[in-house]
Order: sequence, then structure tokens, then C-alpha cells
Amino acid sequence: MSVALRLYEQLTEAGEDKTRAKLIAEAFEQFEKRYPNLKDIATQGHVRESELRLENQFRNLNIGLDKFESNLQTAIHRHTYWVIGSVATMICLIRLLDWMLA
Repeated sequence: MSVALRLYEQLTEAGEDKTRAKLIAEAFEQFEKRYPNLKDIATQGHVRESELRLENQFRNLNIGLDKFESNLQTAIHRHTYWVIGSVATMICLIRLLDWMLA
């Protein structure tokens, strides 16, 4: 039996107005317990708004990661040039010393 039908039967069987009012109040109390407050329920608009915010944050994160990757590649290239230059300088110094000592 559905809740509404049970409430109807209780109301028709109740004789006094006070009893009926108490049954109605109890029915509302059960309804409030069963279903959450409407302010707490997310609507499609709320979900879409959150989705757009997340997409914007994701886009900003991708932009930040692209900048980081570009800076990292630049740093790697600079370090590679320093290593190659240092090795070339050491080779030149070794050959110069070898030539001077020979």
C-alpha cells in the first residue's frame, strides 16, 4: 500500500480534527526525513556551472604545463650547450698541454 493511500485511510478513520492534524504533521515529518532539503539538491544548472569551472581550470592547467614544458626544454638545451662547451674546452686544454709538454 502506498504512503498516500495509507494516509488517506488514516485520515478517514480519524474522528477528531486534532487526530487528523497530528497525522498530517507526522506525514510531513516522514516526508522531510525521506527527501533532502531542496536547497541541498544540485540542479542541472549547478552541475553545468561546476563543469564549466572545472573545464576552465583544466584549460589553465594545460596552459601552465605547456609553459613549464617550454621552460624545461629551454633549460635542457642550455645545459646541453654548457656540457658540450665544457667538454670541448677540456679537450682543447688537454691537447694544448700535450703539445706544450711534447
